Amino acid sequence: MQDHLIPSDETALLRAANYATRGPCDLEFDGLKLKTRIGPRNPHLAAAGFRFARWLGRLTMSNAGFHQLGSQFANERLARVREKLGRGETVYLAGLGLPGTHNAGVALVEVTQATGPRLIVNNEEERFSGVKHTTEYPRVSIDGMVAVLRGMGRDIDDIDAWLTSWDYPTLAGTMFRTLLEEFPSSLRLLRVSQASAFDGRRLDQMTRSPKFLARQLGLTQPVQLICMPHHGNHAWFSYAASPFADDGEPVAVAVLDGTGDLSSISLYTVENGTMRQLYTNDSMFDSLGMYYSVVSSTQGGWTWLSSEGRYMGAAAWGDMNRASNPYYSRLKHVLHLGDNGEIKLNREMANWHSDPSYIPYKPSLIDILGEPLKPEQLWNPDAMLRVEDIHHRPDTKDRLDKAAATQLVFEDAVIHIVDHLLRTSGASRLVLTGGVALNAIGNMRLLEHFDEAWFEKNQQRKKRLHLWVPPVPGDPGVTIGAAWQFAHLAGAPRGAPMTHAFYCGVPPTPEDIAAALKADDVASERIGEISTAAGRDAIADLMAHMVSQNGVIAIYQGAAETGPRALGHRSILANPCDPEARERLNERVKYREAIRPLAPMATLEAAQKYFDLLPGGSDADYNAYNYMVLTAQSKPGAREKIPAVIHADGTGRIQIVRAEDDPLIFAYLKAMGRRVGVEMSVNTSFNVAGPIAQTPQQAIDTLRRSKGLDAVLMVADNGAVHAAWHGGERDSGRFRNWLADWKTAWASSRPKR
Repeated sequence: MQDHLIPSDETALLRAANYATRGPCDLEFDGLKLKTRIGPRNPHLAAAGFRFARWLGRLTMSNAGFHQLGSQFANERLARVREKLGRGETVYLAGLGLPGTHNAGVALVEVTQATGPRLIVNNEEERFSGVKHTTEYPRVSIDGMVAVLRGMGRDIDDIDAWLTSWDYPTLAGTMFRTLLEEFPSSLRLLRVSQASAFDGRRLDQMTRSPKFLARQLGLTQPVQLICMPHHGNHAWFSYAASPFADDGEPVAVAVLDGTGDLSSISLYTVENGTMRQLYTNDSMFDSLGMYYSVVSSTQGGWTWLSSEGRYMGAAAWGDMNRASNPYYSRLKHVLHLGDNGEIKLNREMANWHSDPSYIPYKPSLIDILGEPLKPEQLWNPDAMLRVEDIHHRPDTKDRLDKAAATQLVFEDAVIHIVDHLLRTSGASRLVLTGGVALNAIGNMRLLEHFDEAWFEKNQQRKKRLHLWVPPVPGDPGVTIGAAWQFAHLAGAPRGAPMTHAFYCGVPPTPEDIAAALKADDVASERIGEISTAAGRDAIADLMAHMVSQNGVIAIYQGAAETGPRALGHRSILANPCDPEARERLNERVKYREAIRPLAPMATLEAAQKYFDLLPGGSDADYNAYNYMVLTAQSKPGAREKIPAVIHADGTGRIQIVRAEDDPLIFAYLKAMGRRVGVEMSVNTSFNVAGPIAQTPQQAIDTLRRSKGLDAVLMVADNGAVHAAWHGGERDSGRFRNWLADWKTAWASSRPKR
């Protein structure tokens, strides 16, 4: 693997042709024979289709303004950027998530030779449009990015390269290969209702993006885009942002995805700042992301991208014991765990390689899980619905045990991959990224499994796995990764490790907030400011006062979090000591399933007191626990003290908050320690049936939809804080009473002058 992270055309084509079709053959299980078939039915036809479509895509898309790495345009632009960095100049790069794939958006990255890349903004279009996982052209995100650039005294002419988060010619080859793998049955993929990869309108939007972008920016010629390989984007940014030092010891990087432009699994190792690829599976369907999406959707009843996290939460309520779960021992055969860490789909049980929407199961999988739900039976809880229309399916022991079995099979596969990667690379440090890395329970299992005993046996040394997952392991992170990888190719150093995720959009102005508060059904009041330490501590204490009374409040401050987790800038907060908080928030605030867990945010000291933070997450003072991507087992007695944030399996998807990264939330947690005895809070995302609230108007709309939300605290960019609550007939009087009581108590507690 060359340092530019994508294989040569010859290597890619050889891999595309090297599909091994095994079977069908029979497996014996409890006296029953289960058929297995590994690999596509038409491997040579599929490989030829890949070669042709990739060649045609490279030819036609270069004329439209898309250029692969290695092309003349890409080489010239790299040389220009390398020269600028060598002269000590500052370079600006823009990473684009375009239509045709989910999570459209744009990232702006500043690069210098002295410090490497620095993320300025990563705008996710869903936050502005209100459509979760939108695949539309990211017009508003780009407008916001340009405004930030101009606010820095720069302009669009200062952007040295526009980079896409996918290698589109390669993606064209992969899509055509996929259509031919099971020909003719795989042609049904063209009617897939839940994925945009085969959506003709989105693909047309994508190919026209250079012209759209030019018109939006006021340019006369289409903007020339450089196509960056998807898994390389995941890998390079996630490694560069990690706390792992370049100290000569190898770092392993695993990209586990739904699908990329070439593969769904790619493995890398980094030594002395040089990344090389060890393996890529060149398959869209030998995919852990696809496995989890299809099963969680067709069994859970939600659409793709809404189903996975919910099903992971449901699994904790089922039988998580491999010996006693009634589905696990048969379901595990849907994935073949092969030599050298390979994962292959058993195409005699699964059928999502041909029809993931209407006929995703073969008869043997129906025998295990029952008939799959059809697309018309699914609902999208992340769409903008009237909350009064939301009705949840009842949870039964049978359904929950299926969720648990699905999670157990998933964990087996991830451990199988990582086991081989660690043996091959000799690494003890792992960066895990791609959408699959959002499975926080699976991440914890890796730290538990690869302990000192494993390393003693398999690497003959006293080590244990150290793990890091970025706050944006999914596709919102590849816009950043495209710029990071390009900067690396231009010779820039890796940049500083990531410590927070507050990069989506910009802080609201007082005028923005004032405009949003002009509503007849909303009451509001200016309650203070956080521009001084004293003012910040006062607001933090007011927040803790309300929450300690079992109030439910939202905080809206600064730039929003990039990635799927609310981390204190767009969060709903509640009392972790309240045993009724989870049920109340799920039913009256978020309108979601009763089985959904609530996450704890805490100071490091509180996290260590109530949870077993594993040593494998301890790098950079437990940085791995900063982003709600890693669960931890609670300690004895924790459930009695903080029942709202302990899930059914005794875990919590914890977030550690640092004073230097979020002074207001840190002060609030300290105030919670004084008021309820624990420096901890419930933290769930500030959204109801839609994306996390991005703008002040969206914040007020979310308050309006959520009957059980007592107040929203909105912080302007000058530090002014306004509170908004339900007005008119919906005003319970709770907020006014809390505010009055707190003002009296706060005034009496201040030292007299």
